[in-house]
Amino acid sequence: MTGKRMGWIAGALVVLLLVYAWIDGGEEALHPISEPVVVPEHAQ
Repeated sequence: MTGKRMGWIAGALVVLLLVYAWIDGGEEALHPISEPVVVPEHAQ
């Protein structure tokens, strides 16, 4: 019975972790990515 209970507890923890990750979603403000690009002279 203890093994079955531990399985349910482990499953519940995994579900809680997934729900937390889904709600949090890694939300972070988007930052523009800008880098100078070297362009050869004849390409201009």
